[in-house]
Amino acid sequence: MNIILLGPPGAGKGTQANLLVEHHGMVQLSTGDMLRETRKADTALGHRVAAVMDAGELVSDDIVSAMIDAKLSDMGDDVGAIFDGYPRTAAQAHALDDILDKHGRSLDFVIELGVDEDALVDRITGRFTCANCGAGYHDRHKPPETEGVCDKCGASEFKRRPDDTEETVRTRMQEYRNKTAPILPIYEERGTVRRVDGMASIDEVTTAIEKVLASA
Repeated sequence: MNIILLGPPGAGKGTQANLLVEHHGMVQLSTGDMLRETRKADTALGHRVAAVMDAGELVSDDIVSAMIDAKLSDMGDDVGAIFDGYPRTAAQAHALDDILDKHGRSLDFVIELGVDEDALVDRITGRFTCANCGAGYHDRHKPPETEGVCDKCGASEFKRRPDDTEETVRTRMQEYRNKTAPILPIYEERGTVRRVDGMASIDEVTTAIEKVLASA
């Protein structure tokens, strides 16, 4: 099974990808992780990536495609892939077709975790954690049982991520729409796009994704 997993920051894409890895033995191919991993490698491709990144330039499509190709070469034929952060352009989508075909694979589904933007803003801007033990809370959905006191360790100091602001969340949403706009029509025309309610509970989203996979 080979899928593209789409979703804006805060939609739970990372959580669901981890569960797919755990439950199905799939491999998550995240372009960000692969760039960091490839850069450290003492290989011709690693040296190319390091040179581009050190120069502050964007990594070209051919380099990203080469990384995907190399990863698939290292994977067993019976191991599924989750593409995360790739493709982001029409050219990359067509390049992925060629790469998959080279390895005797095909893309089964493009699964998008849909979100309500206002609800996502509320979800993200309201979250905070205990500065001592890291226990997670939310202003409205999961406040501490005693105001100002961590349920888990009793500490009284909390913290919020500095980028968990409404402006940042809405900017991320617009960036996500801009990045997915070029590729979604390609896959919608092929009938491979499936949408799941990313605002549901983690278990409900997992169940919905499992139903999509089972329909292959």
